[in-house]
Formats: sequence, structure tokens, C-alpha cells
Amino acid sequence: MRVLSLVTALFAAAAAQADAPLIVLDQTRLPFDLGPGHPANNPARPANSPNAAWNSSGNTANSGTSWQNRPSNPDNERRLIITGDGGVLEYYATNQGGVLNLFDVAGRRVAYRPARGTRSLFTVTGQWCGTVDGGRGNFVLAVTPACAARFGR
Repeated sequence: MRVLSLVTALFAAAAAQADAPLIVLDQTRLPFDLGPGHPANNPARPANSPNAAWNSSGNTANSGTSWQNRPSNPDNERRLIITGDGGVLEYYATNQGGVLNLFDVAGRRVAYRPARGTRSLFTVTGQWCGTVDGGRGNFVLAVTPACAARFGR
């Protein structure tokens, strides 16, 4: 049984209240296809790079100051990322190219998932951060302890 599928089932009730539960994962327990060792999830892969055009912090579609990504945008109130105890860490927004951006509650971009080829999350500086499991509108974010710590800065 896939680790994250089990977690998705456990958070099904929470997902009905908020869009994306966040859990801290033990990277050593992830199946190979979800971890950074898999070629599709490797941070060195050009499509995963923070310098790739769609992933770049310089792309205005990824900026915390664009209306789509601002904390004051009412749509982002329905895109909250919550902890197991119901605390709000951040929110997410998807840009026109399909990149999933994660922002802290102040609107600072913390991490992203490239549009294609991987379910991995990367920090804005390009380190592997975790993975996304589930479909559109009902997913779980599983991140490393180091990545989770970035959300509260």
C-alpha cells in the first residue's frame, strides 16, 4: 500500500473542510517513485529547476504580489493548507502554466511543484521538499521537516 494513499484516506474528513492537509514525512519511508532519487523527481532535472521559465521566482505568475497569489485574494481563502491540528500554514495557487505554488500566510512563495513530469515539491532555491498526492482539489502535501520549517519563517 502506498504511504501517501493511506495518509490521503486518513485526512479525507479534513480535506472536506480545507483544500490541502500538510503532513511531515519520513523521507526514508517513501516509495522510490515519490522520492528525490527517482529521475523525474531529481532537483537537478532541468524541468524541476527554479530557473526554468515556468518555475522561476522571476515569473510574475509566481509572484506573491500578483492578484492571483495575494493573501488578500478571496479565492485563496478556499486554498488553505492546514496541519493535522487544524492550524493554517499557508495557501496554494496554480499559475497559468500549471505550476503549483505554495505561499505562507504573508504571501511569500515557499515552494512549488513543476507543471509536468513530477509530483515533487521543491523549495524556491531548488531543494527537494516533498511530494503531492491526490487529485485536483483533494490532495495532501507531504513535506520534509526542513521544508515544513520554512513555512513558519
